[in-house]
Amino acid sequence: MIPRDITIRLARRSEAATLTDLCTRSKAYWGYDAAFMAAAARTIEIRERDIRAKRVLMAVSDFNSARTSVQVPLLGVAAVVPMDNRGVFDLSQRCGGPEAFGQGIGRALFEAAVQLAVTQGARRLSILSDPNAAGFYEKLGATRRGEAPSDAVPGRMLPLFELDIAR
Repeated sequence: MIPRDITIRLARRSEAATLTDLCTRSKAYWGYDAAFMAAAARTIEIRERDIRAKRVLMAVSDFNSARTSVQVPLLGVAAVVPMDNRGVFDLSQRCGGPEAFGQGIGRALFEAAVQLAVTQGARRLSILSDPNAAGFYEKLGATRRGEAPSDAVPGRMLPLFELDIAR
């Protein structure tokens, strides 16, 4: 269920840099140092080719600025990318702005990303998770399959989850 005053929509190519910035802020929230953030930059980038392929979703606020002096229009991003031709997709991004944590936006984006993957032929979703997000994916029904190497930091192992989404 999408929280009130939130819209989830496909991203536009012109928004790639803004979405990448959100992913960077989200990752930095967990206290990673500058060297780690530099190593991870390539893996948290939102790519225009994925936006063109209609694989990137974003959550934006419809919140009336009269109700608050703080307006945060971009709240989260999620992307799904096919990994093979057998229906396995990667949840390549699922980032929320730290100011939006705990408001149901991450769950809504995850559910929308699952539906997007299904429309593009997915049968299973693979999730290489940041350790700080592992509990989130478990709560949403993903099954932990072990660990896999980080795409960003050699020698670092990350929780690996799968979600069967075959319909």
